[in-house]
Amino acid sequence: MALWVFMAFSFLEVKAISLPAIFGDHMVIQRDSEVTIWGWGKAQEPLSIAVSWDAGFLYKSVINNQGIWQTTIKTPKEAGPHVITIKGYNTIVLNDVLAGEVWLLSGQSNMEWSANAGIDGGEMAKQSADFPEMRFFRVPHKTSDYPQDDLQGFWEVCTPETMGNFSAAGYFFGKEIHEQVKVPVGLIQSAWGGTPAEIWTPEYAVQGDKILNEASVKLRNEPWGPNKPGVTFNAMIHPLAPYKLAGVLWYQGETNTVNAKSYSRLLSTMITSWRAAWGDDFAFYLAQIAPFKGYGKDNNDGAIIRAEQAKVVDLIPKTDMIVVSDIGDLDDIHPRNKIDVGKRFAGLALKNIYQTNAKLVGFPRYQSHEIKAETVLVHFQNAPNGLKSTGSEISGFEVQSVDDQWYPASARISGADVMVQSASVKKPKNVRFAMKNDSTPNLFNKEGLPTSCFTTGTY
Repeated sequence: MALWVFMAFSFLEVKAISLPAIFGDHMVIQRDSEVTIWGWGKAQEPLSIAVSWDAGFLYKSVINNQGIWQTTIKTPKEAGPHVITIKGYNTIVLNDVLAGEVWLLSGQSNMEWSANAGIDGGEMAKQSADFPEMRFFRVPHKTSDYPQDDLQGFWEVCTPETMGNFSAAGYFFGKEIHEQVKVPVGLIQSAWGGTPAEIWTPEYAVQGDKILNEASVKLRNEPWGPNKPGVTFNAMIHPLAPYKLAGVLWYQGETNTVNAKSYSRLLSTMITSWRAAWGDDFAFYLAQIAPFKGYGKDNNDGAIIRAEQAKVVDLIPKTDMIVVSDIGDLDDIHPRNKIDVGKRFAGLALKNIYQTNAKLVGFPRYQSHEIKAETVLVHFQNAPNGLKSTGSEISGFEVQSVDDQWYPASARISGADVMVQSASVKKPKNVRFAMKNDSTPNLFNKEGLPTSCFTTGTY
């Protein structure tokens, strides 16, 4: 008798449809969109999906000969809660499903850093983190040499308890979107402290590019995380695709200071690879890493990463960047002000996607320059009302002479331009700004946003 029960149970298990972990109770699906749902089951098993917002209509499919099914459903504008019922030989019911905005949060420790890990205002923020229409999904650290179909994890409702262990930068971003746009927000955290961007990029994309492959060899083998290209893409990103996203927030770069000069090429490759995996050109916003004294012996590797990050915005469409040089900590690679990081990320989304933010959100960046005798005139973008300095003198500018030596320079603001000059250089060749690891520039636009570093010369 016991053997018969076991065999009958096993037979049902073989036939049973199943879902990836990213689909579950309390999840947020991208609103007013076409969303892909997928899973597994028995080949040729008939399948139907019923959604509570469209009563009486069934999405129908048949599981293919690989035991895989995939169906696209239309999602509502209304928040819900909704119910999704999936029937094959068995039935799966997804309860308390909300339609809202879904964002993926990735990178290394500054994205992973939580209120419980210690941030400015963390305890007060935890106490007020009671938002039933904000939901969290945390992907555990895992690696694989091959692309995986599923991962572990589950959706949680935002409470003071769940918020404390979640990405602080991501939470403050999501809170702004939730409160300003008045929609549910789903945040998927897939980050790992101390990791280089190579491991988040498909291995074939790194090894197939001579420059990236040579740069990856420079990565150090560290006890706190992997350094082999592709291993977290395979285990922590690939299983999420093509779960519909509004966009991605990326805070990473500190670990790539060991091979900084190719970072824009690497991150551009990574973004392109992720979008290809999803089949979607979603928004991608990155945080420029903060100034920190501890990068390398030459005091410039961190600044090179920052300059390379700024290049990505010009190279890849639908990307943007926040600058955090004014809220960093030269003695701590983990600045504790994550509130403003989240708010600055949110400012980009509110302006570019949700169109509820009329404020300027672009950070001042180098546009072009002119050499006029002994003076270099630098033109900046994202300063429509002009630039300002928070000190009596503008710090961080240098000019390069024809013998390739760099010299400190004085600077004077003229609207959205800066006139740069050094008494030591009669014939300027190039100009750069804030190109030291520990540069804490005091140049802002009139809206109070800090200026990104740059150089017109080589590193």
